[in-house]
Amino acid sequence: MSPEPHKRIAATLEERRAFGLLRRLSVFDTGNNVLNLAGNDYLDLARDPAVIDAACAATRRYGASSSASPLITGYTPVHRELEDLLCFWHHCPAGLIWNSGFTANQAVLSRLPQKGDLVLADRLVHHSMISGILQSRARLQRYRHLDLDHLETLLQQAAPSERTIFVVTESVFSMDGDYPDLRAMAGLKATYGFFWIVDEAHATGWYGPAGAGLLTESGCAEAADVIVGTLGKALGSQGAYTLFRDANLREFLINTAGEFIYSTYLAPACAAAASAAIERCRELSARQPQWRAASSDFRKSLAADGWRVPAGDSPIVPVTIGDAEQTMAFGDRLAAQGLRAGTVRPPTVPEGSSRLRLSLKRTLRDEDYLRIRNFLTIAYQG
Repeated sequence: MSPEPHKRIAATLEERRAFGLLRRLSVFDTGNNVLNLAGNDYLDLARDPAVIDAACAATRRYGASSSASPLITGYTPVHRELEDLLCFWHHCPAGLIWNSGFTANQAVLSRLPQKGDLVLADRLVHHSMISGILQSRARLQRYRHLDLDHLETLLQQAAPSERTIFVVTESVFSMDGDYPDLRAMAGLKATYGFFWIVDEAHATGWYGPAGAGLLTESGCAEAADVIVGTLGKALGSQGAYTLFRDANLREFLINTAGEFIYSTYLAPACAAAASAAIERCRELSARQPQWRAASSDFRKSLAADGWRVPAGDSPIVPVTIGDAEQTMAFGDRLAAQGLRAGTVRPPTVPEGSSRLRLSLKRTLRDEDYLRIRNFLTIAYQG
């Protein structure tokens, strides 16, 4: 490496350090005495005995790795079984499994929109979605977060030359834990005929009949052309999936998405664990009202304690601190007490909105919520 790249890299790192934005990789050991609310294992299935047993059985039968691309030998019976189960769960005719949610979003949004198309995306969609859209060379416009009036204005203003209009949203947003009026979005689709892509990563399990997500709960899943979901959050495994109303989309991505074609596939253990987790998710779904009521009540209690917390019932509870360095210091003090919270800074969230991100679990009890409130009070005073 020549001296000039060294200088640029050092300057970039120093600038991030100066603004309190330097990311560091740490080893986390969340033992029995640590309350971990930084991960996204909302249903606490990563340690569920049935899920672990399924992963172990698949490892013994197929080995620890897929060892190849899915188009070579990496696509095993457990991968196909998971695909079929996902399609049945979501009532979709076709699906595809990916190594990660980032990979799934990037592949879909870099291949389906093309030059000459228009993509309208919520201002706060995940970086993986924006990354894919920018690679597609389609024209990107971002509407104000959850503002469907603004979305409709952009739809009305779309030039006749736009070949296809895509609308992209998350069902539950990863940093704010809020969600759009999906029924109203489906109504806009009926009027304007756009191609609708919805990322259900943070809604799966927590919402919907049998845990199938917020689109299903809203009664408009059939309006979505592509549904993106994850195996690594509420399902307690690893990887992601996409579901399609048109089976040709599956074949198109198998033939064009380098992320799928050229990567060693998801380990069989992950696919088997996800299948077992879906069955557990379906069994547990009757308890959703309890988890969601607990989230709503917890937010109200935090607001009463003086914290900046939005109303809602999702498993993602953001506690806005504001300053990036203060947020990181706050997170360190919480960790020292035994509470692991996500600490999120720009550019992941807008300037001035650095926050603690608390990811709730279905297994939290009343005493756990009280413990969290006490942790926050002590950390603030410290």
